[in-house]
Amino acid sequence: MEWNPGGSLAIPDSARLHPGYGGVNLAAGSTRATNSPVLIRSPSYINLPANLPLQHFDVIIIGAGAAGLMCGIEAGKRGRKTLVVDHANKVGKKILMSGGGRCNFTNMFTEPDNFLSANEHFCKSALSRFTQWDYIALVEKHGIPYHEKKLGQLFCDGKAKDIVKMLLKECEDAGTEVRTECSIHKVTAKDDKYLLGTSDAHLSCDSLVIATGGLSIPTMGATGFGYEVARQFGLQVFPTRAALVPFTLNDHQLKQFEGLSGTSADARVSCNGMSFRENILFTHRGLSGPAILQISSFWNPGDAITINLFPELELFEHLKAMQLQRPKAELHTILAETLTKHLSQRLCELWVKEKKLADYSHAALKEIADKFQNWQLKPPATEGYRTAEVTIGGIDTDEVSSKTFETKKAPGLYFIGEVLDVTGHLGGFNFQWAWASGHAAGQFV
Repeated sequence: MEWNPGGSLAIPDSARLHPGYGGVNLAAGSTRATNSPVLIRSPSYINLPANLPLQHFDVIIIGAGAAGLMCGIEAGKRGRKTLVVDHANKVGKKILMSGGGRCNFTNMFTEPDNFLSANEHFCKSALSRFTQWDYIALVEKHGIPYHEKKLGQLFCDGKAKDIVKMLLKECEDAGTEVRTECSIHKVTAKDDKYLLGTSDAHLSCDSLVIATGGLSIPTMGATGFGYEVARQFGLQVFPTRAALVPFTLNDHQLKQFEGLSGTSADARVSCNGMSFRENILFTHRGLSGPAILQISSFWNPGDAITINLFPELELFEHLKAMQLQRPKAELHTILAETLTKHLSQRLCELWVKEKKLADYSHAALKEIADKFQNWQLKPPATEGYRTAEVTIGGIDTDEVSSKTFETKKAPGLYFIGEVLDVTGHLGGFNFQWAWASGHAAGQFV
């Protein structure tokens, strides 16, 4: 097979969007049947040497993260000549940074209900075919010690690099090649093959898998490459936004909570019909903590969140009981038995005219209880993709087979992992989706 990259293309600067994987300047509605234009970023794309060798693989996977490596392992096991490429200098960067460097690699309680998608049924097939127990068995096979931190969240006892080493060893055993620092300059569909121009070779493959993730944490190399490839081939891409992300507050709000940075509280946080009970954390920029990260996936700009700072109590009944038992006690003293002293004092200063419990009417106590158990807060924004753990939205799953992850419009083109419109809750669920979707596609590429 021969491939002549041909002449140059006049690509506007606006098309050069993302370093490494590439930007896109493509006709809408393109399909594999067309010899479509190319994904482009590097200034060297015009003069990519024609004499670079053409290397053919059965399968090429773009993105050496959790989903991409898992897919590479399974494809290699089937005897497919497989290559995994990544523009970064090392594989699995999000794995390495996750869980405070210990990698929350799955969750024992993984169920389809732990995922958000416009098609709530899409994730069921892959999750049922490669479960959390299957991944735990793989971890145990490699002798990696782990523990449950809370709520089914499994972490390495050691470092996240143990997971990356395990995946690379599985790739090696399966005969799958992994290349880093491999920038993609061109992606073209021609004659039932996918052709890729990279920084060191011209590549071709029968099956092309996009596992480049979403937009979260761009400093780790995240780009919109996968969405652009999807649009190139006429796939619907839903709007995206940051998820599992802290809220920022405005200057007035920050002034109210000045001095509380680092203070946490057990709380139930609700928004748009969803509630999560875990800690919230006051920061110098706003609110974070597990409950806040969870609810951010259900929040839209302009929405208020509801925070219950006493999720264990019927606070009004508790205050009435304390009024009888300890009538001379100050309100903040009673509240500080659940909240921190500093937090109870500050919130009382903001919301209540403080006096002894005996001096409050029942109506006043009810109003106080409602304030602390039904705190309405309207965050102006989130920290955005800069610190978001995942991206919500992405490629419409109706465009992709839930069994094989092959696109319906472009035979031989697959999308897996976070690039799809499937977003997990906090706690190892997004990694389980990566393992499961990568494993599923690997059976068919």
